[in-house]
Amino acid sequence: MLEGKAVIGETDMLQTMQQNAVKLASRALDEFDVTDSTEIARYIKKEFDRLYGPGWQCIVGRDFGSFVTHCRGCFIHFSVGGSLAILLFKGAATAEPESSGLLIPVESM
Repeated sequence: MLEGKAVIGETDMLQTMQQNAVKLASRALDEFDVTDSTEIARYIKKEFDRLYGPGWQCIVGRDFGSFVTHCRGCFIHFSVGGSLAILLFKGAATAEPESSGLLIPVESM
């Protein structure tokens, strides 16, 4: 539904993973009310765990900040519908040289 309206902010994912993230967000929004951020996040996280292995984290909302350490190639921050932001990443126990901690204010998108 909102797949074509996704705006990707920051990412280091391969294009195919980005497309999967946007498709899963669209499916989650078809299945859950846009105000049910926790269920949307749970849906996306569980599907990424299934597709790409465990350890994925997902945050969904309209107003949040973040500073995370993630595995290389496993980070995306995008918005759908103009105002709902989604942060999806695979956590890293220790910072890798190529990992980046990104501070992303949602209101700038």
